[in-house]
Amino acid sequence: MIECSKCQRVESIMKAGFVRGKQRYLCKDCNYFFTLPSAQVPTKRKRHQTTIIDIARELGVSNSTVSRALHGHPDISPDTKKAILEAAIQLDYQPNQLAYSLVKSRSNTVGIIVPEFLTQFFPNVIVGAQGVLSRAGYHLMIMQSDESYETEVGNTRALLANRVDGLIVSMSHETNNYEHFQAFEKRGVPVVYFNRVCREIGTYKVVVNDYQGAFRAVEHLIANGYRRIAHLAGPRNLVISQERLRGYTEALQKYGLPVLPELTIHGDLTVEKARIYGRYLLELDHPPDAIFAVNDPTAIEILLLARAKGLRVPEQLGVVGFSDDSIAMHIGNGLTTVKQPTNLMGQTAAELILKLISEDEDTYPAETQVLETELIIRGSSVRGGR
Repeated sequence: MIECSKCQRVESIMKAGFVRGKQRYLCKDCNYFFTLPSAQVPTKRKRHQTTIIDIARELGVSNSTVSRALHGHPDISPDTKKAILEAAIQLDYQPNQLAYSLVKSRSNTVGIIVPEFLTQFFPNVIVGAQGVLSRAGYHLMIMQSDESYETEVGNTRALLANRVDGLIVSMSHETNNYEHFQAFEKRGVPVVYFNRVCREIGTYKVVVNDYQGAFRAVEHLIANGYRRIAHLAGPRNLVISQERLRGYTEALQKYGLPVLPELTIHGDLTVEKARIYGRYLLELDHPPDAIFAVNDPTAIEILLLARAKGLRVPEQLGVVGFSDDSIAMHIGNGLTTVKQPTNLMGQTAAELILKLISEDEDTYPAETQVLETELIIRGSSVRGGR
């Protein structure tokens, strides 16, 4: 900000041409013309990132000497190396990782794309993956698609531009086209899918036993005397939705209960749709006495709707979710849910991507690693002391 050198006001300063090469200003309050001393002339700050050339110029050594010292080359003397490293710290030198990756054809970075951060599921997977990758000397570049196919495509382009060595991904619920993932394979960049995977691509996957988890959840409801059991399912295109629906259906069939189309509704995994479809089920002329939900956020919405309608859980309505979110044990008398080993899923995906990066992936058959689930029984589904 420019201040009038006479009245010290700043609000009424305007530019008024040049005098002997200097910008002249006019204060409209006191009608005073003035110029600034050279030291006070505002200058536009140029953006500059310290380079190897800056360090070399500072120490009077060659650029190649600085480069070899920063990369631990053995032919640099200890004193020279120490001086270069100290100068790098003082000048706030940050290595150009992209340029280095171009030379070495390796960035030591793995990308991960997840569909959302609204629940703890995906952050827990990321923590598991990051621990494995960090110990192996790799960085993790995290992207989230916000359940949008277009954003997911943009994520993949950004990761390819940053030359990641591998990709770990769980798809958005909108994804039905996989060309943006196949672009990695065309460039020889391995991809590991987890949780939300596609059957159309014969590649490396890490999933939980969704079928078995769903089967046990519905079997548990039947054991507790529920007979008209509904299922709030996920999007039809997701394998997890298909497998959980299959577990629900086969559990009913095993115990001789009808599979009624009106009691199965597919949603898009949003809380808004869970609320709409949950209200629809509870307002049927012959409503269900239990609901198995595709995930915990959906199940929690059912519990809130039941409370608002004055339904007693679990006496009048049993509810079971899937994933064991941290809030599940705290809502009401606790939500019965199918626990997934999220941390282990991240670790397994990271270990697999490292194996594919370090060796020729063509030597490995495309594999799917299946992790087991655990039914966590709480108050939302146990009635009559069972």
